[in-house]
Amino acid sequence: MTDLARAPDRRLIAIFEALFSVIVWGGSFVATKVALANAAPVTVVWLRFGIGVLLLGVAVSLRRQWRLPGWTDLGYFALLGLIGITFHQWLQSTGLLTARATTTAWIVATIPVFMALLGWLVLHEKLTRRQIVGILLAGVGVLVILSKGDLRQIFLGRFGTIGDFLILVSAPNWAVFSALSRRGLRQYPAALMIFFVMLFGWIFSSFLFLIKPGFSAILALQPQSWGGILFLGIFASGLAYVAWYDALQVLPVAQAGAFVYIEPFVTVLVAAWVLREPFGFVELLGALTILAGIWLVNRN
Repeated sequence: MTDLARAPDRRLIAIFEALFSVIVWGGSFVATKVALANAAPVTVVWLRFGIGVLLLGVAVSLRRQWRLPGWTDLGYFALLGLIGITFHQWLQSTGLLTARATTTAWIVATIPVFMALLGWLVLHEKLTRRQIVGILLAGVGVLVILSKGDLRQIFLGRFGTIGDFLILVSAPNWAVFSALSRRGLRQYPAALMIFFVMLFGWIFSSFLFLIKPGFSAILALQPQSWGGILFLGIFASGLAYVAWYDALQVLPVAQAGAFVYIEPFVTVLVAAWVLREPFGFVELLGALTILAGIWLVNRN
């Protein structure tokens, strides 16, 4: 069979891989809430990425992509691990102690908006009027969701929780991580790069874990928390990363990015089923406003 004949099959597989990834990541916020039922955030992060590192190591081995980076690149991967794994996951796991999974998903969905702002502030990329309107729309949508429709609370400074604030900080933090990752993804196979990034992030998280709560916390975990952690480690931090970057090798970036719009809707459905989180008209209005803003920012 020629490469031309195999192209539709590769494309179909890539579509399923992208869909699998966003569905898993959509459920990851709910899984984190479940895992946090009787586990500290740092315990969840440490176990989750310990499992993820093992799975990514297996993926790199099976693909025979092993290659030891130079000292400069190792330092670069360490920085990415600190920002994108240790700090980012601390923000999200700690934030989810008080933030709802659905609220988290919609705030995280605004990452493309922060990436556009980052390009404007750091790279001096020009923002069009349409993009500015999109940024403002997305911001209004987030405020609507955080205030649960009572916009008076915004002016009084009494909207959202501490967890909501930490999740909000995680969105621009991931935008910074994504921007810094571009250089590495041009030079290294994605699975190999993510392995080193995740490995360094896990090592930095190990220091926090060993200080408190330590290995005794693992023995105290209940089956419910283990279920959430195993889902996060095996699927969200392992298989979904491999599948997503496989899909990016076949699908155009813009087309693959469209799958990300599915992620918060998956969270809404899973959170309603597992956590009984409500999602009413106000939340829907805020969500649609966020999506409209993101679409305007990324229209081209």
